[in-house]
Amino acid sequence: MRSDILILGGGIIGLLSALNLAWAGLEVAVLDRGEMGRESTWAGAGILSPLLPWDYGSGVNALSERGRALWPALADFLGQGTGIDPEYWRCGMLALGDFDLTAAQAWCAAWGWRCEAPAPQQLAAFPPASAALWLPDVAQARNPRVARALVAACRQAGVRLLAHRVVTGLVVENGRARAVHTQAGTLHAERFVVCAGAWSPALLGPHALGLHIVPVRGQILLLRGPPGIPRHIVLRQGRYLVPRRDGLILVGSTLEDAGFDKTPTPEARLALLDFARGTLPALHACTVVLQWAGLRPGSPGNLPTIARHPELDNLFINAGHFRYGVTMAPAAAELLVQLMLARPTTLDALPYAWPRT
Repeated sequence: MRSDILILGGGIIGLLSALNLAWAGLEVAVLDRGEMGRESTWAGAGILSPLLPWDYGSGVNALSERGRALWPALADFLGQGTGIDPEYWRCGMLALGDFDLTAAQAWCAAWGWRCEAPAPQQLAAFPPASAALWLPDVAQARNPRVARALVAACRQAGVRLLAHRVVTGLVVENGRARAVHTQAGTLHAERFVVCAGAWSPALLGPHALGLHIVPVRGQILLLRGPPGIPRHIVLRQGRYLVPRRDGLILVGSTLEDAGFDKTPTPEARLALLDFARGTLPALHACTVVLQWAGLRPGSPGNLPTIARHPELDNLFINAGHFRYGVTMAPAAAELLVQLMLARPTTLDALPYAWPRT
């Protein structure tokens, strides 16, 4: 089988990249080692913002802000085009903690974010914090629904989706990628895009060339409570509560160096439950529905690599988005397609260049 473009990795980054390339008139196939969208895309909480954006550099913020700007139209398209509501919801976020409030307010002013001092009734249910900020425009989406909608949209656009295809080797000849071997056969393409998240360096093997992407385990608890408690995302001490409209509440998350082990642990369960109840005592009445873990594609400074390979001129990468792949995904796919089709780029591509060894 031969395609114009073969994308290796079927998470939100790979699926959105495929969709954008198909819209540009190219014949696209996506392969994944498992089910489409079932790794870090499925596992995340869906907060469409860096947790504390003023803690990050301009490269992270530029990509995140462009992604945030594109998300409303993407959510409308997915919901109307596929009938699967991604549950985009501008619910706002209450940030509590020991961050520099003056620096946060200055960042918000510079980047055009609305930020306000929380109303007393917003703070009444929470422990005292040295700093508190209300960010009314922070939105969320429901990751599994986003993944299902993207799969449906890709199929509608003619993208071939090849699940359960484990790559066993990359065929390189004369400075170009020619094919990938899988356990189900060899796949050829004119161009290749690596969107395999934490698995990207291993997939590239000797052609990784200094690519710094590692698995970082994150665990989340799912609680069931009455709808409206809390009414918005709550961020405290690096962890968060994310309410869904149906009364489910995500409590996250851990940052663990555990290799490719996705096993949930009792220690994380206790720590996250203590955080949830300590942050919002009303959650003592909630029951634990589920616990899971996912593997983020960790990268230095949370900066993804979105670039052409330094030596293989028909191979590209869009990977390493660490904690903010869902936030960045629309902008990352847009930038990738602009680079691949030699179009003017909406963002400066230099921060996302292939890292030097």
